[in-house]
Amino acid sequence: MDSLLSIPELVARLTSPAAAEAFSPLCGRPYALVAIDDDDSAAAAYRPNCPVIGIGDVDDLDAVPELVDVAVESDERAELVAEAIEHNPIASMTLVGLLRHNERIATEDALLAESLAYSTLQHGAEFQSWLASRPARRIPPDPEPPVIVERVHDVLHITLNRPQRRNAYSSGLRDGLCEALYLVGDDPGIEKAVLRGAGVCFSAGGDLDEFGEGSDAGLAHASRLTRSAGATLHALRDRVEARLHGACIGAGIELPAFVNHVVAREDAFFQLPEVSMGLVPGAGGTASILPRIGRRRLAYMALTGERVDARTALQWGLVDEIESG
Repeated sequence: MDSLLSIPELVARLTSPAAAEAFSPLCGRPYALVAIDDDDSAAAAYRPNCPVIGIGDVDDLDAVPELVDVAVESDERAELVAEAIEHNPIASMTLVGLLRHNERIATEDALLAESLAYSTLQHGAEFQSWLASRPARRIPPDPEPPVIVERVHDVLHITLNRPQRRNAYSSGLRDGLCEALYLVGDDPGIEKAVLRGAGVCFSAGGDLDEFGEGSDAGLAHASRLTRSAGATLHALRDRVEARLHGACIGAGIELPAFVNHVVAREDAFFQLPEVSMGLVPGAGGTASILPRIGRRRLAYMALTGERVDARTALQWGLVDEIESG
């Protein structure tokens, strides 16, 4: 693990673009390690391009110096984060830069920035290496519609319906979800929509067998913005309730986090595995999860890929209610 600096020591090394350049994976520095001190109030003239890991008191993340991207309470936790960064330094650098940017802007602009970052990394060496490690598999057709819609009086029930694939977020499921949400947007008589997943979990995230299919980064970006379930959920956030259970991975939590009321069962758990693939969250997580739990918790989730259980998610604000059963 890298040597530990104080915040003032790091600030003193960030006085010019040339000095800040040293803090980059391209210069052999994939992260910076600092000690968190309550008295650290110095502001850096420039931000390092690598993630800044802070070790110290993390009880009040609002009190952590602005320069810190991810805060942990121990050397062991810091080492876990550092190892993850070293495995995919470009994706890690992109993630923290994206979070720094997105916490200052509107949701719509954050979705644009995320899509650009995601499309760029899809054609990077880290993701291509991950992709090459997976055997190519034929995607079987869905035996039933990937999304089921049922209206009961003024409530529209929307069910992700790929239980045989753990409701993996495929292009077909995205299209079905968007079309269901368009019904809500077009009909003021629908007072509420309830979003669920069929089978053992809400959604295990993006359909990995579709990853890497796109060969045109610009077209992928345009497609992601043109038909965006995340943007539509954000627009309808006051009228949609998400009810989660089991695995809620990647898109399985990035999308529900857009709505104003997220209910989770006790068995629900949450993960963001994209950085381990050489990517960043691509279904809107850096726009939806960020205002719920803050930049540093989101960075920790995404860099480490650790599971977050339902009770922790409630404490953080990632979900709004826990139900039993």
